[in-house]
Amino acid sequence: MSATILDGKTVAAAVLDRVRRGAASLLERTGARPGLAVVLVGDNPASEVYVRNKTRRAEECGFASRLVALPASVGRDELLARIGELADDPAVHGMLVQLPLPDHLDAREIQRAVPPDKDVDGFHPLNAGKLLLGDDDGLVPCTPLGVIALLDHYEIPLAGRDVVIVGRSNIVGKPLFHLMLSRHATVTVCHSRTRELAATCARADVLVAAVGVPGLIRGEHVRPGAVVIDVGINAVDDPAQAEDLLAGQPRRLERFRRRGRALVGDVHFGEAREKAGAITPVPGGVGPLTVALLLDNTLRAARRALGVPA
Repeated sequence: MSATILDGKTVAAAVLDRVRRGAASLLERTGARPGLAVVLVGDNPASEVYVRNKTRRAEECGFASRLVALPASVGRDELLARIGELADDPAVHGMLVQLPLPDHLDAREIQRAVPPDKDVDGFHPLNAGKLLLGDDDGLVPCTPLGVIALLDHYEIPLAGRDVVIVGRSNIVGKPLFHLMLSRHATVTVCHSRTRELAATCARADVLVAAVGVPGLIRGEHVRPGAVVIDVGINAVDDPAQAEDLLAGQPRRLERFRRRGRALVGDVHFGEAREKAGAITPVPGGVGPLTVALLLDNTLRAARRALGVPA
């Protein structure tokens, strides 16, 4: 079986085009640009890359972007004060605190300090509660939204389908569970204590891997013809592991041999592709949509703050 590749870059480009046009319309109508502020604590290299990508995309879409970079040693009170300043700034319509945070900071407390109407990551308890209740006026986490956007673009139905999500995080697994339910799917959430994981996954019409374990999902986990969505993004530098996970991808394997590092998903792409009907690559699957939908959330928040209908 030759699986269809679900190209997140193409879908993200369409979202960004829509956001760009929406930002231009907002500027024309109100004289204001959507404002996005990102708080970065410390010097985590991966976080710096993510933030740079977010701010660059925001500027390309005509947003006013702001980066607040703080040292890893920043205290709780100072961080909360900086978040409070952004919360009170009417030019900031969306804001987020990049995770992970240093160990001495309570991530949940920090996330709750972001006002729900500016919480474009969708992590505030009020937004989480609205998602659970099916209210459509909350802000939803961007990666789960990206999964739904990808499925919608490729016209993959969810109503009545069996969906299995591997991973129960507050960032992906739990919100995606509610989004899938809202589309009338029958949803199973698996985690580290799930018995017979392969057998459970192999019943899925749509299988989503979001657990952060490289190559956890193998061919035996995939039902023939299933749709496989790989949310995982993991860096591997072990040659033996790379040889296994990049089997059947000679160009990527050669690139690993030159660089000594590669990004892989939670799905063994080579094995899963042989059985799946459709599958996302890593990189280039859900990842590009996460940033695009962050900007879409920011535009939505800006319209609400300025009283402009979509």
